[in-house]
Amino acid sequence: MLRFSVVDFLNARPLIWGLLEEPPPGVEVSRDPPSACADKLASGEADVGLIPSIEYQRIPGLRVVGGLGIAASSEVRSVLLVSKVSREKIRSVGLDPASRTAAVLTRVLLKRRYGIEPVFREGAPGADTDADLVIGDPALKARLNGHVVLDLAAEWRAFSGHPFVFAFWAIGPGIPERQATEIVRASYAAGRRDFPRLIAREAAESGLSEAVVEDYLRHSLHYELDAGDLAGLDLFYRLAAEEGLIATARELDLASPG
Repeated sequence: MLRFSVVDFLNARPLIWGLLEEPPPGVEVSRDPPSACADKLASGEADVGLIPSIEYQRIPGLRVVGGLGIAASSEVRSVLLVSKVSREKIRSVGLDPASRTAAVLTRVLLKRRYGIEPVFREGAPGADTDADLVIGDPALKARLNGHVVLDLAAEWRAFSGHPFVFAFWAIGPGIPERQATEIVRASYAAGRRDFPRLIAREAAESGLSEAVVEDYLRHSLHYELDAGDLAGLDLFYRLAAEEGLIATARELDLASPG
């Protein structure tokens, strides 16, 4: 039995579609928040996980499935810093505990791009803070009128000139790499093949219109990672290490291709 932990957000659906719709024999799938995907992989509760990209640096022994992930070239619309005050007046930020990559990105951008070092608090959005990190499906549905909104992928692009990689597939130690790689690639192929049905299903379940779901998945995100994506990821890791948010910035250890 191969145990997969997948992100239960709309942004992951094209990658995990095949695993949800037609899981291969001998595969068990759990649908989790991003942080839980990392925790399960770290603890051995999962063999393969769609993990927040920063967690690769915190979990030893992982191999990465090359070429697939969740990335944004500019505005992503689902990773937002939503503030009640103007940017330069932000003194406290509430961090969503479900997303560790976005939490690190928030810290890096506020300090490096804007020279701001607020107090960070982990908890549900809407606490007594100047700004809150809002991610995933709640961000797509958030009412933003009257707030200052920073789209973190767009902010990263303006700062670095690179796309941002939010998540990718990682395989735990001792797990058959070729088999795991073949399964996740087949899952993504199924998502591409069934894209119209995927859009209709997700629109019905999310309450968003089909036009919004299609535009988000087709234009705000991309799933096939190239050299530009990896250059941005490398820079993100180096800055996170310089800020003391991870111990070191190690290179990706790629799994054997399927």
